[in-house]
Amino acid sequence: QVQLVESGGGLVQAGGSLRLSCVASGRTFRRYDMGWFRQAPGKEREFVAVINRNDGSTDYVDSVKGRFTISRDNAKNTVYLQMNSLKPEDTAVYFCASSRNSWSDLGRETDEVGYWGQGTQVTVSS
Repeated sequence: QVQLVESGGGLVQAGGSLRLSCVASGRTFRRYDMGWFRQAPGKEREFVAVINRNDGSTDYVDSVKGRFTISRDNAKNTVYLQMNSLKPEDTAVYFCASSRNSWSDLGRETDEVGYWGQGTQVTVSS
């Protein structure tokens, strides 16, 4: 059974930083694309970042480029999201996500996600 468990959320002032972590269990972590999505109150869940299982290439939504960095440590079955220069509009519940299986890609669409974490709250005060 696949499990994704996020941690690292919290309350931070604008301009501050947080690092989210997501530990995966239940399958061979290195074989799957991993990503982060977020959902603000009253809004749909949206793509934030993804990291490829094969070459470690990354993709980001434009609003976080240059401020957020996604990375993975396959030895620790963990994917990270380093968030710098945080803005109030980054406030949301952040969800870890993985591709559905080892031969499918994870992109920007929520219907490409195979598994979700439970989410961690990030609140940025102005």
